[in-house]
Amino acid sequence: MEAPPLHLAMFPWFAMGHFTPFLHLSNKLAQRGHKISFFIPKKTLNKLQHLNLHPHLITFFTINVPHVDGLPYGAETTSDVPFSLFPLIATAMDQTDKEIELLLKELKPQIVFFDFQYWLPNLTKKLGIKSVQYMIINPMTTAYLGTGPRQSQGRELTEADLMKPPSGFPGSCIKFHSYELRYLASIGNVVFGSGVLLMYRLDTGTSLADAIGYKGCKEIDGPYVEYLRTIYGKPVLLSGPLLPEPTLSSLEEKWVSWLKGFKLGSVVYCAYGSESALEHNQFKELLLGLELTGFPFLVALKPPIGFESIEEALPQGFNERVKGRGIIYGGWVQQQLILEHSSVGCFITHCGAASITEGLVNMCQLVLLPHVGSDHIMNARMMSAKLKVGVEVEKGEEDGLFTKESVCKAVNTVMDEENEVGREVRANHAKLRNILLSNNLKSSCVDSFCQELYDLV
Repeated sequence: MEAPPLHLAMFPWFAMGHFTPFLHLSNKLAQRGHKISFFIPKKTLNKLQHLNLHPHLITFFTINVPHVDGLPYGAETTSDVPFSLFPLIATAMDQTDKEIELLLKELKPQIVFFDFQYWLPNLTKKLGIKSVQYMIINPMTTAYLGTGPRQSQGRELTEADLMKPPSGFPGSCIKFHSYELRYLASIGNVVFGSGVLLMYRLDTGTSLADAIGYKGCKEIDGPYVEYLRTIYGKPVLLSGPLLPEPTLSSLEEKWVSWLKGFKLGSVVYCAYGSESALEHNQFKELLLGLELTGFPFLVALKPPIGFESIEEALPQGFNERVKGRGIIYGGWVQQQLILEHSSVGCFITHCGAASITEGLVNMCQLVLLPHVGSDHIMNARMMSAKLKVGVEVEKGEEDGLFTKESVCKAVNTVMDEENEVGREVRANHAKLRNILLSNNLKSSCVDSFCQELYDLV
């Protein structure tokens, strides 16, 4: 007899980069008949509704985000505030605990998925509900950087600790630059919400949850998942790579008519994430590097730090020199549809998880320019050093700065059919793309994920 559908609740960190993968997962689970209650701040509803492919099974419950001193009035998510105020968004999120408790008592889901809410597992235990800490970073990041694998007993991790992998870590291809080691050692000590260290927030959630989940598949992440199961002694689940669903909209006419003016695979598309802004000097080096390549390019960037608009930040004479072959756009673009366009041959990415996945399933080659964020750095190393499906832009060892020459070199490497490194990267990318797009992989990953959820309850 077939098991009855599960009732699951989703409660992601208040950032679009977390809502979206949680909703992708919800769509996959709803496709198999499971019922989802999805908790989000009020103003986020209109940004997510169009991505709900199963409205009869996925229900959004809007929650009130209390005002916290220091936040602008009405701020609910990280897209409402600069990076420096993210910790106050965490404080506000933590103060929704009473409302969440009432919702859980009323709705009675069997499992709640969460990520940054370290207090949630204690709440769900009290209510007889299971909890899964669902991480949008890859398992390799936790396996290398997590304090669990390093058994640090509450001691802060140092640069020296992070220079070598923890005991038993599978593989030795991960190497960090000096500036990355400084950053990675410092993030554990960042206060993220009222008096709570970021690493404590994540580690506490991991140790108290009934299971840990990741977006990924055993073909890529298998060794790291086995390692984490050993370390944590609890189920570690993989939901599959959660590839973007085919969109129902079509690419805006202005992009279609511009892109079709160029040869197949000749356009470089560059995006730096919806929440990341570059320093002005790096913004200029990136654009000058694209100009140097000689290829046509479309760049979607926020204005650099300290500037109101893209136009005022452009290098002198830039628009005149690239007229007809280069566009710098300061607004949101339909990235998934742009990457699918046959004229696009190269994707320069900040290495966010969703962007990496969108790049891997398309024909364009990956140039990796990681934003300094732990998961972005690890995603870049995974793609460049372990899987060898992309080329990383070289940066200064101490200062982490890239130059127009290093941008140009990375693009030319992947675009040049005669380049040996480029040939290897293109072949590896094609192989991995075929694996990710095989129907068998998509359905078997989600099927086994659902079975493990049944085992949990």
